[in-house]
Amino acid sequence: MSPPRIASLVPSATETLVALGLGACLVARTGFCIHPAEAVKAVPKVGGTKDVNLAKLRKLAPTHVIVNVDENRLETAAALREFVPEVIVTHPSRPEDNLALFEQLHAAFASQPGVDERAAQLSAEFSAALARCRARAWPGENVLYLIWRAPWMTVARDTYIATLLAEAGWRTWPDALGGAHGAGRYPTLSGDEAWLSGIDRVLLSSEPYRFGPEHLAEAQALCPQARVQLVDGECLSWWGARGAAGLDYLHSLAAPA
Repeated sequence: MSPPRIASLVPSATETLVALGLGACLVARTGFCIHPAEAVKAVPKVGGTKDVNLAKLRKLAPTHVIVNVDENRLETAAALREFVPEVIVTHPSRPEDNLALFEQLHAAFASQPGVDERAAQLSAEFSAALARCRARAWPGENVLYLIWRAPWMTVARDTYIATLLAEAGWRTWPDALGGAHGAGRYPTLSGDEAWLSGIDRVLLSSEPYRFGPEHLAEAQALCPQARVQLVDGECLSWWGARGAAGLDYLHSLAAPA
């Protein structure tokens, strides 16, 4: 049987496929699929997560394409099904969903050498990291996690980011659910919400907007009583192979000095 020809249209999935030993099977990726750099640098790019070049992708003849409910468009998935034998839809919404993701990808590519062992290892590492995080009692904090400015944008409580932060006792605001997909998952702020005065900590993500030291004062003015800090957005939003590291990073942020 010929090895699969895999296109990944999701950065987290691309990193996870490489961790499963499937890097040599990758025939396409998005321009945002940048990790691990050495493994993906020779893999052809087919646009971004929202603007996939379907004509270029068709020429690469993938047997499998990995998409994500949050990151890719529904119409892209529908178009892919016209010429791709297997479209694999991912949607980790909570940290523990990583375990189902590892099994989903394992089931799809179990025939490839080493996938069994690597999937089991990823599951064990993630389970251990989750247990470490849940082994301690965390003081509750009200947190504003900002992903964009002009306008300010944050995350709903049912996103992967918010549920990950909840593992350290951090309650994200606003108190809103965004649903399975769509703009509601990333609310826009006016800046005069009454609850902003009760925020304990503001986290400025490194992605998709690259917040830097020059934005600290602006965010502090939004929540004058809060501690404001820059955080690694990849660690807190990428799922899959990075899930265990994300939990450990969260643990380091939340643990008292």
